[in-house]
Amino acid sequence: MIYVDHTHLGRHVTGLERITLELFGAEALAPLQIRPIRSKGTLGLILAQQIGIPARLALNPGSILLAPGFPPSIPASLFGARVVPYIHDCFLLTRPQDLNRRAALYMAPAFRRAVAMLPWFLVNSKTTAGELAAFARPDAEITLYRPQVRDVFAIGAEASARAANARRAEKGGRLDLIALGTIEPRKNLAAAADIVEALRRIHGWDARLNLVGRAGWGGEAEKLAGREGVVMHGYAEPARVRELLASAHVFLSTSHDEGLGLPLLEAQHAGLPVVAPDKAVFREVLGSSGRLVDTADPRRAAAIIDAMVTSPGIFVQAAADAMANVARWNAEASADRKALIERLARFS
Repeated sequence: MIYVDHTHLGRHVTGLERITLELFGAEALAPLQIRPIRSKGTLGLILAQQIGIPARLALNPGSILLAPGFPPSIPASLFGARVVPYIHDCFLLTRPQDLNRRAALYMAPAFRRAVAMLPWFLVNSKTTAGELAAFARPDAEITLYRPQVRDVFAIGAEASARAANARRAEKGGRLDLIALGTIEPRKNLAAAADIVEALRRIHGWDARLNLVGRAGWGGEAEKLAGREGVVMHGYAEPARVRELLASAHVFLSTSHDEGLGLPLLEAQHAGLPVVAPDKAVFREVLGSSGRLVDTADPRRAAAIIDAMVTSPGIFVQAAADAMANVARWNAEASADRKALIERLARFS
């Protein structure tokens, strides 16, 4: 029996939820037979994770648990090799200053215990694998299980090509940058606003930073709302996101760090040039298809973007590079899935 912890689903539509459904749903793991464990409400989640899941493992000695969302609870981790977490990142250990109260008090202790005890982990990137190895036991096995990058906003290859051919950036005119994701401290969106300010004041662009995502904790949304050139769109339905991507010139990420940075790859379906921090995970995800900048130096980052968008043929070339990169990533992700299913079949 393969149990999958789905207790965190049904709340906010986040990357964590999408990854759980796309990588750990019945279709993704077919032909394996899985049994999702669900819950309702916060209390139901806590009871399921602390009592329900350990009870199921105890009553079914041949079963295993895949935990793709919240870290497995401390009682669940006592089942050792029969519990396999999916690690999205190591922020619960490495960036305590970016954690909200729930994460610090409930998730971090469970994550710390799981990382120290368990022998097998699934991870979303080579970068996460390297970070996890520093905390895991020396004999722990760390297996890549990268997600396929779908055209989640239903852009389509033809529409992407048309948008790339239509994009123009006339010096001194409108320049739209877009960022996707929850607005919270870890995303470092103040740096994105600083870059837009430099594009406006130093390079003469009518630059806009279009932020698409719900307001998270930390008051970041309130701070950004008053910045010049910042446009807050809040959570948007896929059709609206598709419109915003089509009208944008650049996809911008300024995160302090990411375990993967899936929105960058998803934005590449729109053929957008991607600008991201010069860090290991973004080098892994983008390969040679993106521009990497030092987000601590907004003037230099703005100069790089200014030179990029005024380069002849940049938008057509960026679209070609983007689609080639998505194809590369998806081929590697497909191989990951095949290998994992073969491994899990021995438990079912």
